[in-house]
Amino acid sequence: MSFNSLDFAIFLPIVFVLYWFVTNRSLRLQNLFLIAVGYVFYGWWDWRFLILLFSSSFIDYWVGRWLGRETDDRKRRWILAISLTVNLGLLGFFKYFNFFAESLAGAFTLLGMPFEPTTLRVILPVGISFYTFQEMSYTIEVYRRKLDPTKDFIAFMAYVSFFPQLVAGPIERSTSLLPQFFAKRSFDYEKALDGCRQIAWGLFKKIVIADRCAIYANLIFDEAGSFSGSTLLLGAIFFAFQIYGDFSGYSDIAIGTARLFGFNLRRNFAFPYFSRDIAEFWRRWHISLTSWFRDYLYIPLGGNRGGVWKQVRNTFIIFLVSGLWHGANWTFLAWGALNAIYFLPILLSGRNRVNLDTVAERRALPTLKESGQMLLTFLLVVLGWIFFRADTFSGALAYIARIFSPSILSIPKFPDRIGAFYTLLILAGFVAAEWAGRRGQYAIEGLARWRRLPRWAALFALVICTYWLGNFGQKIEFIYFQF
Repeated sequence: MSFNSLDFAIFLPIVFVLYWFVTNRSLRLQNLFLIAVGYVFYGWWDWRFLILLFSSSFIDYWVGRWLGRETDDRKRRWILAISLTVNLGLLGFFKYFNFFAESLAGAFTLLGMPFEPTTLRVILPVGISFYTFQEMSYTIEVYRRKLDPTKDFIAFMAYVSFFPQLVAGPIERSTSLLPQFFAKRSFDYEKALDGCRQIAWGLFKKIVIADRCAIYANLIFDEAGSFSGSTLLLGAIFFAFQIYGDFSGYSDIAIGTARLFGFNLRRNFAFPYFSRDIAEFWRRWHISLTSWFRDYLYIPLGGNRGGVWKQVRNTFIIFLVSGLWHGANWTFLAWGALNAIYFLPILLSGRNRVNLDTVAERRALPTLKESGQMLLTFLLVVLGWIFFRADTFSGALAYIARIFSPSILSIPKFPDRIGAFYTLLILAGFVAAEWAGRRGQYAIEGLARWRRLPRWAALFALVICTYWLGNFGQKIEFIYFQF
């Protein structure tokens, strides 16, 4: 079930009423209800996905109990290995089997020993990369003795299948989300109202920003060989806003929806396109995944401790793995490698922790230097998104090569330029709204401090703009569903 569907618009109010007015008699009943709701939500795509979700949850629950009873460190490492093997094995089977099989066949072909690889026709379960990482967070934290294993199977199942963030995050830490299933929850009107505002903003970002930009990004990327360099650059910019509006919009809806049910989810985006360098961008983009890799991969590898070689090695590992997490394609690995190259000079010069504050914190506008830094960082990110969006590595290289051709100086020409111009005007207004609200958790959080009448008028205007400006002509799924 997708957040931008009529099904969810009917589903959410019904769940909300039943949760607060029928199942509120006991915490256990509420958790049972959330499990049922989560499984309905997830099974809406394909009921067979539920078997995988239940199986991995069941195994990790008992692995946690086992880790809690065992005191021998050597045995505990083997027990943790069971959880990691199961989770990564399922992820590898469904997501990467064909990629590695075809890559191996390609390598042998280059050596003059061609063969036809065995591939599998399997459906990639929606959101498998998200909930497997969330489950691994639990077993790793129990192994590290930072979290006591839960004995409440119902609470653990509710933690894994919590529907607002089940499919596309944020990837919650067990130390943060799991305890919330043991705490009594009472309805908070102000918290719920804030959740509704964030949902409304998330839907605007998805339906208006992402889905309108998708029209022109798809048009230009699909026919890249027919357009000038200036048009291709514009297409890459449209995709940059598409993926931002799409994924951060999903996160806003997820966080806001969770708040309706008395839960707090972690922030996943912090206005990343206002970053002044790549290090700051990665502190602000997909925060839950970036911090997951930092804590469970980068730091255990040694982080930025040690010599230059170790820093280079660890940086490339973290970005390549991040690229592979996003998809089984060489384009994602190239995207990860390019970001590692961006990041290394900042890391090796010791400037990766420079821009920790909000840009122009106490000023209305950025300085000329900050403007230049943000523009350069944005253009570098846009260049990377080309690999993320392209179907093939060679296609991405050809796309970039054409951008850096003399045709970059021409006026962009492609079908429906008038519609694209209006979309650019909408983007300008969107960027202005994000800039004005950059100090908050999300752009329109500050509406809570307005007087009642203008606050409700602004929210009503946002809903009208979403309906009036949104792309309802075609159903465009959230990009991160494929991961």
